[in-house]
Amino acid sequence: MLCRIFALSAALFSLVAHAAVTRVEVTERADLPVAGFERITGKLHFAEDPKLAANKAIVDLALAPKNAQGLVEFTSDFQVFRAKDIGKSNGTALLEIVNRGRSLMWTSFNTGANANMRLMPDFGDNFLLAQGFTLVWVGWQFDAPKDAGSFKLYAPMIANITGPVRIEVLPNSKQTFDTLPYPLADASSGTLTRRDSPYGPRSVIPRTQWQYSADSKRIEYASGFEPGRIYEFVYTAKEPVVAGLGMAAVRDYISHIKHHGTEPTAAGSSNEIKRAMAYGFSQSGRLLRTFLYEGFNADEQGKQVFEGVWANGAGAGHGGFNQRFVQPGRTTGEYSGSYYPTDQPPFTPAGILSKAVLANVAPKLILSNGSHEYWGRAAALNHISEDGLHDVEPPANVRLYSIASIQHGGGSGAANALVANPTNSLDVTLVNRALILALNAWITSNTPPPASLYPRIDKGELVPVSSIRYPYIPGLAMVSEVYAVRHLDFGPDYLTKGIVAYEPPRAGAAYPVLVPQVDVDGNEVTGIRLPELRTPLATYLGWNLRNASVGSPHQQYALMGSMARLALDRGDREKSGDSRLSITERYRGGRQDYLTRIEADAKELVKRRFLLVTDVQRALTLAGRHWDQIAGAITK
Repeated sequence: MLCRIFALSAALFSLVAHAAVTRVEVTERADLPVAGFERITGKLHFAEDPKLAANKAIVDLALAPKNAQGLVEFTSDFQVFRAKDIGKSNGTALLEIVNRGRSLMWTSFNTGANANMRLMPDFGDNFLLAQGFTLVWVGWQFDAPKDAGSFKLYAPMIANITGPVRIEVLPNSKQTFDTLPYPLADASSGTLTRRDSPYGPRSVIPRTQWQYSADSKRIEYASGFEPGRIYEFVYTAKEPVVAGLGMAAVRDYISHIKHHGTEPTAAGSSNEIKRAMAYGFSQSGRLLRTFLYEGFNADEQGKQVFEGVWANGAGAGHGGFNQRFVQPGRTTGEYSGSYYPTDQPPFTPAGILSKAVLANVAPKLILSNGSHEYWGRAAALNHISEDGLHDVEPPANVRLYSIASIQHGGGSGAANALVANPTNSLDVTLVNRALILALNAWITSNTPPPASLYPRIDKGELVPVSSIRYPYIPGLAMVSEVYAVRHLDFGPDYLTKGIVAYEPPRAGAAYPVLVPQVDVDGNEVTGIRLPELRTPLATYLGWNLRNASVGSPHQQYALMGSMARLALDRGDREKSGDSRLSITERYRGGRQDYLTRIEADAKELVKRRFLLVTDVQRALTLAGRHWDQIAGAITK
């Protein structure tokens, strides 16, 4: 189906501004390949008042260039999918915090969907629009890649300010240069170091061995950055960007459409938006945690922005989103990014919501994480005391969920030459669909979602790494190190003004590290356990190791999980020494026996409201496909 494009290229619509939105510029308006829905794409124009109390949290806003009215102007890309008939709307705007400029939500909820959201096959089963959501995307990251289908923030930079900036270079193949994230201020500055472990000693590479490129946009290292080693480069940069305006853009556009609707003309139409919720995965989930903690859920008039928020796969993280010389795309893991401000307190929901509670704008909040986030992103800090001895209960308006044994965001089991073990194939799309509807019901009709479900200390489900009881699994490269958050000191003005003085920061003691316990098959004992985990064909792990070809094979590879298939029969198991029961020993009736158990597991999840009844067949289809891939040689 061809989209019907309206002749609105670069058309500008004046409107009565609410909050900081001054203009909505529509560059394209088209019918979606779903009857009765349309796409509106364009650019948002903002003007922020640095004197307003709501904007005091935006680092360096008062130093940014201002217009004649003393306001700081900036723009952002946006897109809306909306029902043209208000009767098809459920009244909820669902904003996705885009991840490095791109949508991940589309494929996380719509089965069979593709990421570009343009053609009919890309819509998959069209789950989100079929539920009546108005879908919203707003660019918030100034350094996001700008390409087709991405969303970017265009924030002002500040002249005459310099400061230290650090980049980490951790290549998977040898390279001779890396790009500087901010303009070079002082060509005489710069220190390049190398180390072999995240917190190991640094050795300085002499100044004679590296140089700046002719245009001063890159560091060049003729000997080459080698895979498996960690390089850091610190230099004096200039012209920081007011990055915190990204959170203001999200805040102000949602506030705007709650008052004026998503129709961009001045006259508008009856407003379909009655409430709003935000979803973000990984980096985007960390932004939402920061958004709440720094007070952005109150708009410029002090009114609540989001009634519901879901931060998924964010671990215990916040991030470099609202400081001077930030790099929002940077993250942290067991091996990489150890000195970036990704995982810093407050960790628990009560701390994250403290400012929102005081302002009476606290949303209903879901924090969910998979196994990888416990091993590689310190997710246990969401619900334990800082000494690691006790569980910390979430507030009544918060749900904590762990999705047992999954890699970062779930996986397909696709081959990956960069890791040591086969990758994890557990798919969490079906759980995502149930939880997004549960959150909407919570904010719409105050119907509580399922109770929090996560590994606990007092039940022996959350333990030190030394207490994990893995079975013997032949051929599996085993993890030996786990990510530990450390106290980081960036300087005396960092917490109050967002100004970094120390690069790299001074690293202090580590916070406690606890991970989920496993059963006799090596699968995690608690959390939301998918049907294919309850009735397994493999051991599913949230961690994977670096392949020897990319160096440091004893270290975790970021974001990836492992899968270790069960032996087909008893003979294979005994020959290899595998301690896990084989497939034929478990499922004596073969494929049908296996699928009968999967169906029972799926229906149990339906009862607990972690799976929709309409998705039971999808769970069976996925399980059947995996049986054919793993146990296809078994005829009965």
